[in-house]
Amino acid sequence: MAAAPGVRRSELGDALRACRSAFLGVGVMSCMINLLYLTGSIFMLEIYDRVLPSRSIPTLVALVILAGGLYIAQGILDLIRGRVLVRIGTSLDEALNARVFETVVRLPLMVGGRNEGLQPLRDLDNVRSFLSSMGPGAFFDLPWLPFYLAICFAFHVLIGVTALAGAIILVTLTIITEYMSRAPAREAMGLAARRNDLAATSRRNAEVLVAMGMSGRLTRRWSEANENYLAGNQRASDVAGGLGAIAKVMRMTLQSAVLAVGAYLVINQEATAGVIIAGSILSARALAPVDLAIAHWKGFVAARQSWHRLNRLLESLPAQTAPTQLQTPSKRLSVEAVSIVPPGDQKIIVQDVTFALEAGNGLGVIGPSGSGKSSLVRALVGVWHPLRGKVRLDGAALDQWSSDALGRHVGYLPQDVELFAGTVAQNICRFDPDATSEGIIAAAKEAGVHDMIIKMREGYDTQIGEQGTALSAGQAQRVALARALYGNPFLIVLDEPNSNLDTEGDEALTRAVRGARERGAIVVVVAHRPIGIEAVDMLLVLKDGRMQAFGPKETVLGQVLQQRVAPPLPIKIVSEGGVAKS
Repeated sequence: MAAAPGVRRSELGDALRACRSAFLGVGVMSCMINLLYLTGSIFMLEIYDRVLPSRSIPTLVALVILAGGLYIAQGILDLIRGRVLVRIGTSLDEALNARVFETVVRLPLMVGGRNEGLQPLRDLDNVRSFLSSMGPGAFFDLPWLPFYLAICFAFHVLIGVTALAGAIILVTLTIITEYMSRAPAREAMGLAARRNDLAATSRRNAEVLVAMGMSGRLTRRWSEANENYLAGNQRASDVAGGLGAIAKVMRMTLQSAVLAVGAYLVINQEATAGVIIAGSILSARALAPVDLAIAHWKGFVAARQSWHRLNRLLESLPAQTAPTQLQTPSKRLSVEAVSIVPPGDQKIIVQDVTFALEAGNGLGVIGPSGSGKSSLVRALVGVWHPLRGKVRLDGAALDQWSSDALGRHVGYLPQDVELFAGTVAQNICRFDPDATSEGIIAAAKEAGVHDMIIKMREGYDTQIGEQGTALSAGQAQRVALARALYGNPFLIVLDEPNSNLDTEGDEALTRAVRGARERGAIVVVVAHRPIGIEAVDMLLVLKDGRMQAFGPKETVLGQVLQQRVAPPLPIKIVSEGGVAKS
């Protein structure tokens, strides 16, 4: 069914609609299962009203064989229905897991640190787990409650009224469960997310916690967060479990009440003995789906909340469409009056920066801490989107490329180096499944790390562990430099690339910058040490987020030295790359 004009369709809804044939099959099987549930009642009715009065063994044997076959068919259908529901949950996960993972990656770049971390993945797990449980089966069985009640009324009006009263009580309990479990379930999920975030943060910073004696304090914080989570989870479980227990007792009480009513009718010769047992079984079966729904209500509430959160998240971060493929950039990088605000913040960190670089240029970016250098380079590689202004490659703004397409033309070494679990070769080639050994080794040689890598225990196939724990800080930084150079990107941005390097590493870095420039790449280097800008020809000075100077390196360095020994004077440096004012 087509969506109304102007209404964006839910991606989760579309994924479920793709399983409509499976849901239809579950509905048909539920119909057959609920009809087969009549087997026990009819069997007991026939035993008491036909077999016992006639004392017929052949009739008894025939009824046993028939009932056994029907029970086997019911069991097979129930098994198939359960497996189909599991596969519906799996299908939903397969359709959305890549999309949800993409939002987990993109969300911090949109809202900064104020994001839900891995909660979207946990939400998808909650939805899949509920769809794969017995809960949906109970909801498929609920519409059959009036059918069973109608049969109870067919036995006798009093039996029907008794079963109807029990149904009203259990449905009322279901509504109460809905209202009472909603808030505790939401609170328990929030507390679980905070507890998991604290554990993940502590794990990443284990060395700091141990070295600075903070592990005991963080353990106390963890214990407090865990106690809050357990208390919240206990409240949610108490509500659902308590009402579930009440529902179970009510169903058993109802079964006994139907027996009592049946006995009364038999005494007054208004019903046969078989009606007593058949009515009791049938009334219990009629209310079993309500009982099961209440027992799974906690999971249903959690899945529903996860569903709503995922819907809001996917709507706020629409899937990226593939734009028209542009030619490989090879001429120019231009920054046009760029102002930058960090994701999730409102303060402008970089303001009105303008410059341009040609192929083969190397730019050093210097300035005091907090001047906006790292923020600027994040905008140059498309990680952060400028508040205003544009960053262009060969005249095309970065937003005209998809992330994957742009990434092939960009090499980026962030200030905080992060490697991934896998081999050295996989990290260098950016986990490209089509990477060749020649390309990987070429990038390693350009970064000056080939000799270092082949001396490792398994060379390029050495497993570096999660976050590169098998490598020293200097080794990780040099491998990350090779990753930035892999594929001969046109724009290479290095943020503090020598912060962990020794003299040999500094020399390799200088050679790598010169080599990239010689093949026509543009290299941008953020540095605090002079060795970092040795191989560049242009220099940009930032202070308090504003560009103080831009131009040939020797000219700008001379001006900076003059400012250190004399009062600041306005400067105007004109170069082929652009114009800057201070």
